[in-house]
Amino acid sequence: MTSAPLPRDPLWPRAGAWPGPADATAGTRADLALLGVPTWRTSLSTTGAHATPAAVRDALRRYSPALIRGADGAPVDLGELAVVDHGDVHEPDGPEGEARARAAVGEALAGARAVVALGGDNALTVPVALGAWGDDVATAGLVTFDAHYDLRDGVSNGSPVRRLVEAGLDPARVVQIGIADFANSAAYARRARDLGITVVTLDDLRARGNGPAGLGDVVREALDVAGAAGGPVHLDVDVDVCDRAVAPACPASVPGGLAAWELRALVRAAATDPRVRSVDLAEVDATADAPDGRTVRLAALCVLEVLAGLTLRAR
Repeated sequence: MTSAPLPRDPLWPRAGAWPGPADATAGTRADLALLGVPTWRTSLSTTGAHATPAAVRDALRRYSPALIRGADGAPVDLGELAVVDHGDVHEPDGPEGEARARAAVGEALAGARAVVALGGDNALTVPVALGAWGDDVATAGLVTFDAHYDLRDGVSNGSPVRRLVEAGLDPARVVQIGIADFANSAAYARRARDLGITVVTLDDLRARGNGPAGLGDVVREALDVAGAAGGPVHLDVDVDVCDRAVAPACPASVPGGLAAWELRALVRAAATDPRVRSVDLAEVDATADAPDGRTVRLAALCVLEVLAGLTLRAR
């Protein structure tokens, strides 16, 4: 079914349609680089997640790049920020694909304050984080918004945190927010504990996250742990941390997860911190979404929440 054309209004500009590197203003450092990393081949569940970057780009056109109230209470036009879209990494799965993704992330980040990688399943977290960290793995940190530990053995969308630790990431600088009951095994819970990973369960988050301010406090504490060595912090946003009613296109989302506004508040709070230089959006299968596209639309709004966070940083 073809969507109806979106209305045109010169006073209501739309997000998305950002220039590619060749069309961006020469010599201008971008505020945000966008990069598609459509991993899917090692997914533990059947997925069409490789279709998601294009779907998110399309969904962005449904929204305006405007905050009703910025830091000083006045409206903010995020369209004034420079965003460059670097397209998609070709076949990012497997050793050669991961190498391409790592190089693409490093290139994109060299010309921008931050990069958002559109997945794809959670396997993208490994090359995106390593590409963003470069030679700083020993001092880097990781924060995940995820219902799952992602500490499985092997190579899959269930193993990125374990693989990053094996690549040199200190597990003491890993903070996992939103870990859910009945979505993990006791063995992997013990593995996280034995590694010294900081875990903020979904229940912990709900107990402390009384509105956006409370959620922001949780995120700031997490970033202080992840950024304790002074290195860059990667943010992994696995949308299956949300309630299944919010994220039906996430194969592993369960009833009782985060509300859409909670995920958006967490992403914005994290993006305000200059230690966060890279973000990935993972586990959305655009081919399995509800007819109204609610999961893809939430992922698109998370891109805009990163932009909103960037406006609150010191340039």
